[in-house]
Amino acid sequence: MADRAALRALPAVDRVLAAAGCGPALDRFGRAAVTAAVREVLAEIRAAPPAPGALPDAEAVAARAAGQLEARGRSTLRAVFNLTGTVLHTNLGRALLAEAAIEAAVEAMRDAVALEYDLDTGRRGERDDHVRDLLRELTGAEDATVVNNNAAAVLLALNTLGDGRDAVVSRGELIEIGGAFRMPDIMARAGVRLVEVGTTNRTHPRDYRAVLGPGTGLILKVHTSNYRIEGFTAEVGGGALAAIAREAGVPLLNDLGSGTLVDLSRHGLAREPTVREAVAEGADLVTFSGDKLLGGPQAGFVVGRRDLIAAINRNPMKRALRLDKIRLAALAATLRLYRDPDRLAERLPTLRLLARGAAEIEAQARGLAPALARLLPPGITVEACACRSQIGSGALPLDTLPSYGLRLSAPRGRDLEALAAALRALPRPVIGRLRDGALLLDLRCLTDDAAFLTNLSALRPAHDVA
Repeated sequence: MADRAALRALPAVDRVLAAAGCGPALDRFGRAAVTAAVREVLAEIRAAPPAPGALPDAEAVAARAAGQLEARGRSTLRAVFNLTGTVLHTNLGRALLAEAAIEAAVEAMRDAVALEYDLDTGRRGERDDHVRDLLRELTGAEDATVVNNNAAAVLLALNTLGDGRDAVVSRGELIEIGGAFRMPDIMARAGVRLVEVGTTNRTHPRDYRAVLGPGTGLILKVHTSNYRIEGFTAEVGGGALAAIAREAGVPLLNDLGSGTLVDLSRHGLAREPTVREAVAEGADLVTFSGDKLLGGPQAGFVVGRRDLIAAINRNPMKRALRLDKIRLAALAATLRLYRDPDRLAERLPTLRLLARGAAEIEAQARGLAPALARLLPPGITVEACACRSQIGSGALPLDTLPSYGLRLSAPRGRDLEALAAALRALPRPVIGRLRDGALLLDLRCLTDDAAFLTNLSALRPAHDVA
């Protein structure tokens, strides 16, 4: 260790601030922030003195302080390459927005907009008006409203229809979604009394009729989007349940979860009930998400009977759950794309990625494998391999998509873990998944091969994992 007396040779703060290398940092971060960073670096050096002759000069201290400021100033919401094989990855932001939605959001951010202002009358307007007519057109519902996510939509609808009253739901539909967020908990927070009917695997019409009475506020149907029960099962469909609700004079709330506005089977995916179908079956209200299969920003929709939507909009909770101008702009632009279903897959990134054919992805994988092998550290082998992608976010949980990827393997397991960490540390982190003794990079969501390889060129000099 250096003699602590030698630390007196450390440059003073003013000297570091005057160093040529400090100029760009001063311009970018300001004198106060740079001064604080320089003092912090000098304190770190004093706490852990370097070896004799290794005391940093003013330029070195300035560079270190600037590096710390750069790291602190970097957004934690960093763009990543999603090669996990999960298209709608909750932890990676779910849907990628269409260019039309991005442009609309930027315009809304840049300028004042007529958010709650009626340009025809010059009076106050309603922010739901920006999507109401679109939702009515696309779903066939009488009216519509929008909040910040589908859990909020369900919470608001339950509270409006059933506060202090019974909400009847099948035991097989009491789902838990991500983050230990459970339907019974949402119902409790909404102020309704949960009344379970049927069993986990079988629920019949008579089970609903047996509990309906003066204390019933609504019947709730929940699409079990994140799991399936198979075998000896029975459930009451939306149409039959709507008839039961009408007989009893209570509303039916059908929560579709992910929800979709188009028949996904025309794009090679498993068929899911559409929102229009749920409305046509007779549901009084239908709730669904905006950032999953619909491919827009995070949002929750409630569509259905005009009188019930009006009641929801009078609920004081609605204000706490409403959308801002940016998401409303992006959402309206996304919904407008659905007016042209023939070109939807071209314009909506989520649908485009889900509809990619395995042959196309295989060709991509075989083309990338040799280039990737040259960029990786010695000892890492690369081979193209078949794999299966997931839709994600609870949508179509049993249905996977044939895909292709790159299988990275190493002699030792810890080398793979080190490689995965090195990929996450790249300028644009690469996120794959460790599986069966290899690191798999599913290429379904990779749309820019050149940018991917350029990004990886920073890997080998800094991370020799073999």
